[in-house]
Amino acid sequence: MTDQGQKEHAADLNLASSSVGKRAGLALGIERTGLISLRYPLFVALAALALVIAAGFGLTRLKVDDSLSQLFRSNTPEFRQYEEVTRKFPSSEYDVLAVIEGPSLLERDSLDKLRNFVTDVQLIDGVQGVISLYSARQPPENGDTPAPLFPDPLPEGAAYDALVKRVMSNEIIRGKILSEDGQLTLVVLALDPKIVGGKGLDAAVGEIRKTMAEDLDRTGLKAELSGVPVMQLEIRTAVERDRLVYNATGFIAGCLIAILFFRRLSFMVIAAGPPLLAIILALGTLGWLDFRLNMFLNVMTPLIMVISFSDSMQLTFATRDRILAGQSKQEALRNAILIVGPACVLTHATAALSFVALLFSDSELIRTFGEAGLIATLIALFTVLLLLPLLGMLLLRNEARLAATGRRGDLGVEALRAFCFWIAARMVRHPGLYSLVGLIVVAALGAVFGNLEPRYRLADQVPDKEQAVSASGRLDAKLTGANPIDVLIEFPQGASLYAPETLAVIAKTHSLLEHQKGVGNVWSLETLRRWLQDKMGASDVGTLKKYVDLLPEHLTQRFIDAKRDAVVVSGRVPDADASKLLPVVDAVDQSLQSLRAAYPGYTISVTGLSAIAARNSASMIDKLTRGLTIEFFFVAAFIGLAFRSVVVGLACVLPGIFPVVASGALLAITGQGLQFASVVALTVSFGLGLSATIHFLNRLRIEGDSGENYALAVEQATVLVGPALILTSIVLACGLAVTVFSDLPSLRLFGWLSAFAMMAALTADLLILRPTAMFLHSAAERLAAWRRGGAAGAAPR
Repeated sequence: MTDQGQKEHAADLNLASSSVGKRAGLALGIERTGLISLRYPLFVALAALALVIAAGFGLTRLKVDDSLSQLFRSNTPEFRQYEEVTRKFPSSEYDVLAVIEGPSLLERDSLDKLRNFVTDVQLIDGVQGVISLYSARQPPENGDTPAPLFPDPLPEGAAYDALVKRVMSNEIIRGKILSEDGQLTLVVLALDPKIVGGKGLDAAVGEIRKTMAEDLDRTGLKAELSGVPVMQLEIRTAVERDRLVYNATGFIAGCLIAILFFRRLSFMVIAAGPPLLAIILALGTLGWLDFRLNMFLNVMTPLIMVISFSDSMQLTFATRDRILAGQSKQEALRNAILIVGPACVLTHATAALSFVALLFSDSELIRTFGEAGLIATLIALFTVLLLLPLLGMLLLRNEARLAATGRRGDLGVEALRAFCFWIAARMVRHPGLYSLVGLIVVAALGAVFGNLEPRYRLADQVPDKEQAVSASGRLDAKLTGANPIDVLIEFPQGASLYAPETLAVIAKTHSLLEHQKGVGNVWSLETLRRWLQDKMGASDVGTLKKYVDLLPEHLTQRFIDAKRDAVVVSGRVPDADASKLLPVVDAVDQSLQSLRAAYPGYTISVTGLSAIAARNSASMIDKLTRGLTIEFFFVAAFIGLAFRSVVVGLACVLPGIFPVVASGALLAITGQGLQFASVVALTVSFGLGLSATIHFLNRLRIEGDSGENYALAVEQATVLVGPALILTSIVLACGLAVTVFSDLPSLRLFGWLSAFAMMAALTADLLILRPTAMFLHSAAERLAAWRRGGAAGAAPR
């Protein structure tokens, strides 16, 4: 920077400092909290140390919520019923599914080793029962207990071939436990619910994997585990691993960007220290408040980092500029807080409003994410305001030498300033034209965004690089699906399980469900009743009751409530998009209407996680999208109110909407609809993306106070804040993009979409905000002049 340029820059800074009083009400004086650190540095340092130590203990209290139903957890009757069914019929929520596949499955050696696995796995602590090929029985003879379908030892030669034919034609296992081609079988392991909900799940699943690998060694069979407990374990592992990746990668990226442009370790620490401490303090607070990490809360680390790093960089840039202009470090820090601080407060406020919008979701998971984000945003704000000046006072030394060396080595920042001037000079030449182009682009992208359809798949919550999703895919392909859809039948008071009317309701419900297209693998009490009738010719209630009592408790509890006042008819559906499952669920529910009318005393309901997801996901996503639309105008009004300017409020609308609709267009181009992760990403990114807008408008207000031509004020504001805005946007994008390393598809989507939205927000800030602000200001001046002229013409002569 030349000496003349340095003088002009110093004059700009002095002008900004002299106009602090004019803007005192912009953030209600909250930014002055940072002055406490300049006045009482020792007190703030000791308080910060105590809080960090307390937060460290809070971090140890953080736990992971790995429930697959967490996204739909709410106080609705449908979800309460689903939870009641889960308690009464503890089956699918606690089943580990061993999927074993290969051309050699029905060879004698393979079946022998499979029997060993089924036998050995029952001895593992936490396994309450097993359902497999070896659970199948021969038709009973002479009233004796039915013999196993597979004798021990297995026969050889022609007798073995005959056994394979009987197995392939057995209606109990064919298409349910054994695929039609005889190359895939399912082994269901019922786990103790206490194991699934506690720390023993990892050990139990690990022992099952080890036993499976040892017993099926050298068979050529591929064996994988799936089921809700395995998915929960994989989610838990991914969340804990991702937390470390996000902490390290995002923070390192921000530090590298800071040191690249500041060229001094002290400035890098000043910029990066408060965000790091904000992460520790926020996560520690969430731990003390008993928040649980989940698919959304796991992204809280990079969100805290980008929220705090953005304003930390702005304050550090402002402090550095003032030191280069010849101010002392205390004076530079004070002026940075008073001038840039109000914009920092407003950026955190808009981010907080984005999280507040999530509080109105029907999903408890998303509401919890909104609450945690709101808390983290407040902590990040005060951490930056209080600790950045403290670090500045501790680390900055010899300001005169720093100013001299900084002027000689400021090439990177000067290059960014030259770029910003080039952009601004062109944007203010034809503001009306560029504003119209911006409006047309936003409208076109908005039309694309409006046509996006809601999407949801259970697999999006589960790590897709592990076994569970792969194994579930094989079940979808060969055994009609891995996800249960249940029909709950509750009896009227005093009705018996074995009453003719009750058995008729169960039989008709079973028949309706198994004939429903898209549903397969249907099981219920009716399955046993049909088997007894076909194989023994016994249709009396006494025989049915006898064989129900012979079955293991873990098996009967899958379909019959312990109090014998309710049963479940359970089928399976593939893990398809909710939009494809909803017609199936609705068709099942519609087909049951005739039964409800014929048996009014019985309550017949379609439930299960698949049904809950199919019914609620689309409406929940639609509500979030509508909330985002309302947020556009609410936040714009909030910013206009803060600046006390209608022009400012209107100027925020187009650049605020652009990153959201641009991201929606990208989703459409890539063939993706609106998922929970994408709507939450857009909601949060809208608030974060306005950071650049607010900092520019704050600086533009300062330049406008000087009485400069408005076009020159736009150019000067862009040159002064542009480099910091570009760097902070890059930091925001890098901090969010680290989520692409996650094994969870929803978090990967959240990460890359949020990063894209950040860069789209920067584009809108440079190419839409400048001309729009210029055009609206000119229009407001012309309107004011017209009104003054009209008033003058109406005055008496």
